[in-house]
Amino acid sequence: MRIATGGVLHETSTYSSLPTTLNDFINDRGLFRGQEIMDTFPGANVCIGGFIDGAKKHGFELIPLLWTFAFPSGLIERKTYDDLLEEFLQRLKQAEDEGGPVDGVLLDLHGAMVIDGIEDGDGHFISKVREYLGDDRSILVTPDMHGNHSPLRVEQATAILGYDTYPHIDMNERGQEAADLIVRIINGEVKPVMSLYQIPLFWSTACQVTAHQPMKEVMDYAHEIETRPGILGVTVSTGFPWADVPDVGPSLIVVADNDQELADKTAEEFGTWIWERRRRWYKLPFSVEDAIKQGQEIGKYPIILADHADNTGGGTAGDSTEILQTFLNQNLDKALILYIVDPEVVALAQKAGVGGIIETEVGGKSDPIQGPPVKMKAEVKALSEGKFKYDGPMYAGLTGNMGPSAWIQQDGVSVVVVTAREQPFGPAFSKTLGIDCESMNYISVKSSAHFRASFEPFAGSIFNVEARAIHTHDFAKLNHQRRKRDFYPVEIPYDSAPEI
Repeated sequence: MRIATGGVLHETSTYSSLPTTLNDFINDRGLFRGQEIMDTFPGANVCIGGFIDGAKKHGFELIPLLWTFAFPSGLIERKTYDDLLEEFLQRLKQAEDEGGPVDGVLLDLHGAMVIDGIEDGDGHFISKVREYLGDDRSILVTPDMHGNHSPLRVEQATAILGYDTYPHIDMNERGQEAADLIVRIINGEVKPVMSLYQIPLFWSTACQVTAHQPMKEVMDYAHEIETRPGILGVTVSTGFPWADVPDVGPSLIVVADNDQELADKTAEEFGTWIWERRRRWYKLPFSVEDAIKQGQEIGKYPIILADHADNTGGGTAGDSTEILQTFLNQNLDKALILYIVDPEVVALAQKAGVGGIIETEVGGKSDPIQGPPVKMKAEVKALSEGKFKYDGPMYAGLTGNMGPSAWIQQDGVSVVVVTAREQPFGPAFSKTLGIDCESMNYISVKSSAHFRASFEPFAGSIFNVEARAIHTHDFAKLNHQRRKRDFYPVEIPYDSAPEI
């Protein structure tokens, strides 16, 4: 049994002015070819790592082609995408010329990729692999929970098995599940059919954390369905609303064993259940001031503010300033911002050196929406070239690089200023600078939920806040032009939903 693998992963914000180039793929998570994939990802908590581990488990030959990941940002330049797709297909052809036909392909894709001129990037990628393979060989895809899924993907893939957790701590597990299923398909044990059910609503990030209600209720339902006879898998996608594309929004994908009616009825059952309870999945975030006040009233520290409107993990610039300005205005002590992207300030800090004092303006340089720069007179506490190792659970076993970085401090307010646009999945990079996050009273993270996997165990309280930035969670402000239907609670009123 010979199975090829690889993928091009990107979560694309059409609201970001930052284009995504080949250099972004190379410099962010990296661009790996052939044996480099096998050397880098065994055991790693990413889907490609699960594919490798699954191949070892089942004893099939896994043929690595090309795998790359760029941090979320704006539209992918068309030439960059065309070149990556062409190389992927050329490597697939070369593998077959040298070793004979492959039996299938395991694809690691995000599900919210948009290319300049191609709105459904993942669907396009799958369809081109299908065009090469023909109809009789299997393509299995393992998308992120924040994919905007389309009919094209369901038509072209053999099976789609998405993540079950947010924060995404099950990526390796989903990769192994896909490896298990493709073996069963090739051996003739099962014949997958799929049904897509799209749900016209905006799903608040604060309501998506799978370890807590109300999202736990959704995933418990999905897992119950997966125990039913004839069901091979259920994918819940909460969508990525900052991509203005026709198929934006949440969806369900049900995979059944050679029974299209069962797949359709099950998807409709689950989708109707979610729609009837739509109030549960929508929640207005806190203002910055209200979150700080409520956290202080609770009296447990650190108080963590999730600056989700400037989540660099979703494609924002990472230099919004409202929370930093608020921390300074309130004279907070042991307060920390993770991270602000500002290479100019990093350069000043490097010139001043550790212990030096810099007077500068921090953040607010990418777009007026991100807020004005904040004047600071700060001490340089530490400098770094940015390299570190993830200590999990997300991306455990992999290395990261924030680029040239600095820890600067004014009075009781600290800021980690970085070059790379990467969200703080955990305290690992802060530790390399000498920062003890657990000793802080206030921490602001430019992240929506992924930070929880590492920060939640020691957090006193956590609040998702609506600070001024590009990725607003006031969804009426997104001004979508391309989506096909009215959405709750924007065009469809909030009070149209029953309280269930």
